[in-house]
Amino acid sequence: MMHRHDAPNPKKVSPEFAARLTNLEPQQKVRVIVLLRVQDDQSLINKRQSRSERQDAIKAIRESAKQALGNISGIIQNFEGRSLTEHPDLLGSIPVEITVAGVNALAESEAVKAVIEDQSIYPIHLSNSKRINTLE
Repeated sequence: MMHRHDAPNPKKVSPEFAARLTNLEPQQKVRVIVLLRVQDDQSLINKRQSRSERQDAIKAIRESAKQALGNISGIIQNFEGRSLTEHPDLLGSIPVEITVAGVNALAESEAVKAVIEDQSIYPIHLSNSKRINTLE
């Protein structure tokens, strides 16, 4: 039985993904990529910086992402979720498996910039080349 529920925060979840989520059961699990709100460090944009300045900027972003992840770890745990990697990447994103209700909770968190659907991408040219070889 399909269960309609409130759509997640439209500022943090695309309308297409939100529409798919509203047609799933709240306890159904989905894979998402959570974009954490990290410290904006303008020093990464500056092209004239020393290696140590770049390293300091990267360290600051990593620490900011780690803190943001700590802020949502309770949400992940409360909604039967799990991080699919140990640490966020340098852009502050981390793949998570969580219930639909958990996606909604993540989208309401101040520590989250956006939640996007984690889609499998398959190269088209491989499937086309196989079809071509079969037709010959």
